[in-house]
Amino acid sequence: MKKPKIREVVEAVKALALGPYTTKFPKKPAEIMEEFRGAPEWIEDKCIGCGACAEVCPAKAIEFEDVINPDGTGKRVFTRFYDNCIFCGQCGDLCTTGEGIEYTTKWELSGFERKDLIETHEKELAVCEGCGGSVTAFDHITWLRNRVGYVAYSNPTILLASQQELGLIKPVRSDKETDDIDRPDFMRVLCPDCRRAAVLTEEWGA
Repeated sequence: MKKPKIREVVEAVKALALGPYTTKFPKKPAEIMEEFRGAPEWIEDKCIGCGACAEVCPAKAIEFEDVINPDGTGKRVFTRFYDNCIFCGQCGDLCTTGEGIEYTTKWELSGFERKDLIETHEKELAVCEGCGGSVTAFDHITWLRNRVGYVAYSNPTILLASQQELGLIKPVRSDKETDDIDRPDFMRVLCPDCRRAAVLTEEWGA
């Protein structure tokens, strides 16, 4: 039998006295480098609810659903599934404003139930006054208004939605017997399809 060398005996004694030369995880949190990109998180007051993060996520870890109530109000509900997230950083890098998502140093995202790895947040939704469908989040329209400045006056949807947000006007849903779009409907909050119908209607001479 080969006897251990003195150096090996010394190393064995050190290991018994000081513990193994490895990290103390999970008893002690691992030290994270400053450049480490962990789990992304929404910054709700910076998120405009545009949905770009869900569109670019390759793992389909982000979803959103537009929920419209019978009274004509609505909300856009975002859901992030951290059990699907691959920490690629696409959602933050391609965020419309560049401020709606922040990278953290969190990476210990294990759990016994999937509901523990789900995060949601909501945004108020602008609803089309023509067909009753969704337009976009009010925060998105506000961001566009601030972005384009006085040019917003050339877009009725941006202008009227901004005034609704300020409480200057109330949404006016169509009470006509038909859902056809005509000239008076042009000055309403409309989705792209209804806006196009209002512009190309026969009354405009198209």
